[in-house]
Amino acid sequence: MAPHRARTLAAVLIVASGALVTGTADAAPQPHHLIPHPAKITQHTGVTFTLSPSSKIQLTTQKARPAAALLAETLRPSTGFALPITTGVTGGGIVLTTAADPKLGPEGYKLDVTPKQVVIRANSAAGHFNGIATLRQLLPAKAEAKTGQPGPWQVSGTSITDTPRYRHRGAMLDVSRHFFTTDQVKRYIDQLAMYKINYFHLHLSDDQGWRLEIKSWPELTKIGGSTEVGGRTGALFYTQEQYKDLVAHARSRGITVIPEFDMPGHTNAAQASYAELNCDGQKRPLYTGTGVGFSSLCIDKDITYRFVEDVVREVSAITPGPYLHIGGDEAHSTPDADYRTFMDRVLPIVRKHGKTTIGWHEFIKTTEDTEVIPQFWGTTSTNADVAAAARRGNEVLMSPANRIYLDMKYDKDTKLGLNWAGYVEVKDAYGWNPGAYLDGVTEKNVRGVEAPLWTETIRTSADIEYMAFPRLPVVAELGWAPASVHDWERFAPRLGAQAPRWKVMGINYHPSTQVPWTN
Repeated sequence: MAPHRARTLAAVLIVASGALVTGTADAAPQPHHLIPHPAKITQHTGVTFTLSPSSKIQLTTQKARPAAALLAETLRPSTGFALPITTGVTGGGIVLTTAADPKLGPEGYKLDVTPKQVVIRANSAAGHFNGIATLRQLLPAKAEAKTGQPGPWQVSGTSITDTPRYRHRGAMLDVSRHFFTTDQVKRYIDQLAMYKINYFHLHLSDDQGWRLEIKSWPELTKIGGSTEVGGRTGALFYTQEQYKDLVAHARSRGITVIPEFDMPGHTNAAQASYAELNCDGQKRPLYTGTGVGFSSLCIDKDITYRFVEDVVREVSAITPGPYLHIGGDEAHSTPDADYRTFMDRVLPIVRKHGKTTIGWHEFIKTTEDTEVIPQFWGTTSTNADVAAAARRGNEVLMSPANRIYLDMKYDKDTKLGLNWAGYVEVKDAYGWNPGAYLDGVTEKNVRGVEAPLWTETIRTSADIEYMAFPRLPVVAELGWAPASVHDWERFAPRLGAQAPRWKVMGINYHPSTQVPWTN
C-alpha cells in the first residue's frame, strides 16, 4: 500500500473487533475527541486555523499572562516558532482576552477558531488556563513533543462555550509511603494540567515518612524523613524552599496545592522523631511496612497541640491556597472520645492560621462547622455522618475508593497497586455519578471529585503514570463535563483518542482492553 493511501486511511475512524484506528500524532484532532467534554461545542466545516512562524500570543488582559506563558512553553520546542507574548491585538495568532459573558464565571471560557485567529475569552486566569488546556488538545498530539517536529500546526474551525460541572477537580499524590523528587512531582502536576485538574493534594506525612521541613521541629525530617516503605534511606524530604517551588510550579499551571498532614493517626514518623509526642515518652521505631491504624499522637499532652500549631503555622505561611488537609482517617488507636477531643482543639488552630479544613470523612462526626470539607473515601453508598453534614450545608468532596482510588489494581493481573477496595477498571472508574452516589448527598452538596494515588507499591514516575492513566482523565471528565454527556459508549473512543498524545509525551499508560485505542 502506498504511504499516502495508508495515511489517508489512518485518518478515518474504523471500529472493528473492539479496536479503534484513527489519526496519528501528525493529524489535527477532531474537536469531539476532547476530554473533558465541553459544555457546548460547534464545529465549522471548512474552517482551519494554521499556526505559523509569525504567529504571536496576544493579550488584552494581564490576567491571561500565566496561561500564555504555559502555552508558549508547550509549543515552542515542538513547532520551533518564537511565539512571542505581546500586549494588544495586531493581526493573526492566538488571542487571550476578557469574556463578554459573566455567566462563564471564574473558570469558564469561550474559544473560537477562525482562519486567522484562535480567540480565548475568560473572566479570570483560571478560565484562560482551562481554555489553553482545550487548545492544546485541538492541536496535533506532536505539539506536546520536547523536540522539533514538522508542521502543519492546524486547528479545525470550532466554537466552544465551556464551564465546569464542579469547581473542585483534584488529584492526590502520596509522597510518604514512597518519596518522589520535586522533578517527579512537577511531571505529575504537568500531566494534571492537561485535563483541567485544578487542585493538587500532597500527602506529606504518614507512618513511613515525614516529608516537609518544619523549622521549629527539625527532627521530623532528620529522623522521620529518612526512610520509606521497603527501607530505602536518605534525605527523603522537601525543604521549605523546595515546597514553595512546587507550589509556584503548580500555580503556573493553574493548580492550587493542598498540603496534608495526617493526624491523630498515621503519625509514626513524627512519633519516631520526638519522644514527647508519645504518652509514654519513648520514641517509636521507624516504620517501613504498609500496615495502618496502629499509631496515634498523645491526646492528653499540651505539647501535642503545640506541635500541631507549629506545623500548621509554618505550612500555612508558605501555602497561598486556602485549604489545609488534616487527614483524620483510620485512627484506630485513638479512642472515639479522644478523637473528638483532638479535633475540638485542632480545627480552631487551622482556622486561626487562615485556612479552611479538609479532612477524610471520619472527622466530620466531631463538628457542626459547615465551612469544613469532608472528603468521602468509603466503598459503600451510605454514610450517616456525611449525609448529616450535607443536610447542615457542608460541601462534600467525593473520592470513593472503589471508584477513583488510582492505586487500586485494574484487575487481578495488574502488577502494581492494591485491591482492598476491589478492582477498578476504567469503566468502573467512569460508571458512577458524583452527584447521586452517596445517600443523602445530592448534586448541590458535592464540591467536586478527587482521585487519590497512594504509593505503597508505587516507586517511579512510570508507576504513577501506569496507575493514573487512563483513569485520571476519567476523573477529569466526571468533574468537568455536564452530566448530560455521561455515556460510556461515547466516552471510550474519546479516551482512546488520547493515546497518541500520551505516546508523544512518554506517558506510561495502561492499555485497558475496555478502551478502543487510537494508533
